[in-house]
Amino acid sequence: MSFDTLLIANRGEIALRVMRSAKAMGLRVIAVHVAAERNAPHARAGDAAVEIPSYLDGAALIAAAQASGAGAVHPGYGFLAENAEFAKACAEAGLVFIGPSPEAIALMGEKGAAKRAAAAAGVPCLPGYDGTAQDDATLIAEGARIGTPLMVKPALGGGGKGMRLVTDLADLPEALSRARSEAQNAFGDATLILERALIAPRHIEVQVFGDQHGNAVHMYERDCSVQRRHQKVIEEAPSPAVTPELREKMGAAAVSLVQSSRYCGAGTVEFLFDGKDFWFLEMNARLQVEHPVTEAITGLDLVEWQIRVARGEALPLAQEQIPLNGHAIEARLYAEDPAQGFLPQAGRVLNWQAPAGLRCDHALETGQEISGGFDPMLAKLIAHGPDRETARRRLIAGLEATVLQGVQGNRRFLAAVLAHPEFAEGRATTDFLDGSFAGDPSLTPQPPTPAQLAAAVLINAGAPFTRFGFTNGPPPRLTRRFELGEAQHSVTLTLHPESAAQLADGPRVVLLSRSESHARISIDGIAQTLAIARDGATLWLDDLALRDVTLAPAQATEGAGDGRVTAPMAGGVVSVAATVGARVAQGQILAVLEAMKMEHPLRAPCAGVIRQASITAGAQVRAKQLLFQIEPEDI
Repeated sequence: MSFDTLLIANRGEIALRVMRSAKAMGLRVIAVHVAAERNAPHARAGDAAVEIPSYLDGAALIAAAQASGAGAVHPGYGFLAENAEFAKACAEAGLVFIGPSPEAIALMGEKGAAKRAAAAAGVPCLPGYDGTAQDDATLIAEGARIGTPLMVKPALGGGGKGMRLVTDLADLPEALSRARSEAQNAFGDATLILERALIAPRHIEVQVFGDQHGNAVHMYERDCSVQRRHQKVIEEAPSPAVTPELREKMGAAAVSLVQSSRYCGAGTVEFLFDGKDFWFLEMNARLQVEHPVTEAITGLDLVEWQIRVARGEALPLAQEQIPLNGHAIEARLYAEDPAQGFLPQAGRVLNWQAPAGLRCDHALETGQEISGGFDPMLAKLIAHGPDRETARRRLIAGLEATVLQGVQGNRRFLAAVLAHPEFAEGRATTDFLDGSFAGDPSLTPQPPTPAQLAAAVLINAGAPFTRFGFTNGPPPRLTRRFELGEAQHSVTLTLHPESAAQLADGPRVVLLSRSESHARISIDGIAQTLAIARDGATLWLDDLALRDVTLAPAQATEGAGDGRVTAPMAGGVVSVAATVGARVAQGQILAVLEAMKMEHPLRAPCAGVIRQASITAGAQVRAKQLLFQIEPEDI
C-alpha cells in the first residue's frame, strides 16, 4: 500500500491542514477545486490542482486522482469523508482511502447499528429503540416504554438535523412527523431511532486510532459541550469534568469498540456524561474539526498517523507512550452575525490578520470572496497552556487580536463565551448557550460609542481636515450621521487642528496616526490601535461597519417603515411568494433565501402593496440588494 502522491478531496483550511503533514512526509500533493475557487489558497498550495464540478462528485474526484497520478485519497472532514460508497469506489479504483474501511463507515453511519455494536463491545448505552418497524404505532409504543425525556433522531446523518426532544408523550406523533420529513430531506432516509434523553449533559468525545494489525489506542478526551443547535462552538482537551479514573474508563470503552469492530484509522467515540455516568452517543468515522486540541496536548500529528496507518504501518505509539501535557481550547470562527440570530454572512474580506502566538488553521486572505455556498466556518483558533486558565486567557487574547473585516464574524461572541464565569469555572454543559449565556450582550446589536463615531469622523476626514475647510475662525462644530446595520447613529463634535475632536460632555479623541489597515487613536489621553478597512462609503472600525450617510437622501436611509426589503446577506433565491400588485400583511413571507446551507425567510416590514419586485427564484442576490418595494397602507 505504498504511495507517493496524495489527492486531498476537500477544500479550505482542512485541505491546507492535510497538505502540511503530507508534504512534511515527502508526499506530492494534489489539490482539487471547483471553478469558483481555482485561485483559492488551497488550490494554489498543491503541487498540482485539478478542477472538478463539485466536492461531492465522487466519480470526478477518483478521475482526478487517476489523471494526476495519485495513489491515495484523503477526504478530510465533511463532504464525502463518511461516505461508504466513495470509500468503496476508491478501493475499487486501486486508490488507498485515508480512513476506515467502507464497512466500518457504513456501520458507524447508521446510528442503530452503531449503538448495537457499542453495546456488544460493553460500552454503556442509553435505553432506546432502533428497530426496523417504523410505523407510528410501534414508535409511540416504544416511546412510552422508554419514557421521557425522549430524543427522536434520524438513523443516518448528523449535525443535529431532524432531532426532536419530547418531554410530553402527547407531542410524540408531531415530533415523529417532523423528524421524518427533515431526515428524508437531509439524508434521503426517513428511518428514525428513539433514545432516552439526558437534559443538559456534557458532550465528551474520545479520540481513537486503530491499525491493520489489531492495535488500538485512545488519545484522551475532548469536551465539546458548548454547542448551538447541536453544532460545536468551543472544544477543549482534556475535559474539566473528567477525573483520571473516569478518563481511563471512557478510554477503555472507546478502545473496546474500536477493537471489536476492527476499526482502522482515526475515529471519535462520542459520549454523553451526566456528571456520574457516561453513555454512548455515536462514533464519527473520520478526523474531527477539533482534532488540533488533541494534537496540542499530545504533541502528535494525527494526519501523519492517518497516513501511516493507511500505508499498513503499525500505530507509532502504544497506549502508555501517549503523553498528556497541559490544556488546549479551540474556538471556531464563523462568518455569521450573533447579533442577528447568527445570520450567515458573505462578502469580500477587506482585512484579515491571524493572531500571533496561537495556532490558527485557516484558508483566508485579504481580498478573498466568502460565498454562501459552503460551510460558514472560516478559521479555528487553538490556544495551549500548562493549565486550563492559561489556555483560556491566551485564547481570549488571541481572539481580541484577530482582525476580520469586510465579512461579519462571531469573534466577540466567542470571546464572551470564554470569559463567562460558567465556562471559566469549567461548569458549562450543552444547555449553556441557551441558558445562562442567553442574555449576553454579544447576542444583540450594540450601538457604537460616541468615541468610536468620533474616531470614524477623524479617520474619514484625514489631516489636516481638508474636507471640512479649516480657517482661522472658531473650530468648526458639525454633526455626522452613520449607518450600522439597520440603525443610524449621530455624533456632534467640535474639530480642532492636529486631528482632534471634542465631544460635547464627552472625551477628547485624537487621531495619532493611520495606515491602510490600522489607526492609532487617543481617547482622553489613552492610546489604542484600531483595525480599519474601507469599502466605498463604509469604514470598518474593528468589527463595526460604519457607513457615512450624512449627505444621503432621507428616503435612502429610512427604516423598515419605508417598505424597502433588502437581502440580509448574499445568497440564492429559493422561492418567491409575492409579486407586483399584491397586497401583503406585515410579517408575511415574501421570499426565501438560502445561504450557508440554511434557509432565511424575507418578511414584509409593513402592510401594503408591492410596487417593485426585483427578485426571481434561482437567482443570486447581493447583501443589501433591494428586492421588494412596498407602498405602505392600512389593510
